[in-house]
Amino acid sequence: MLHKHYHFDSHQILQRSEELVSAASNRYRITVQVAHRAKRRRYEDFENLEDAMMKPVLRAIIEMSDEMTQPEIIGD
Repeated sequence: MLHKHYHFDSHQILQRSEELVSAASNRYRITVQVAHRAKRRRYEDFENLEDAMMKPVLRAIIEMSDEMTQPEIIGD
């Protein structure tokens, strides 16, 4: 079984995580929120093996920064 690896821009991940931390009123709280989201994603990915290409923490950072910058993707 070959594993596909997504190539991501580490500079972009770093920039997104800095934006999350700077926008948060409490650094600890945002860190815990990212960890909880990553943990949920990990279990979801465990059930759906074909989407388990990107590490859950990276996916959580990307999703949360997208939600912060593009609130229309969250919906009503």
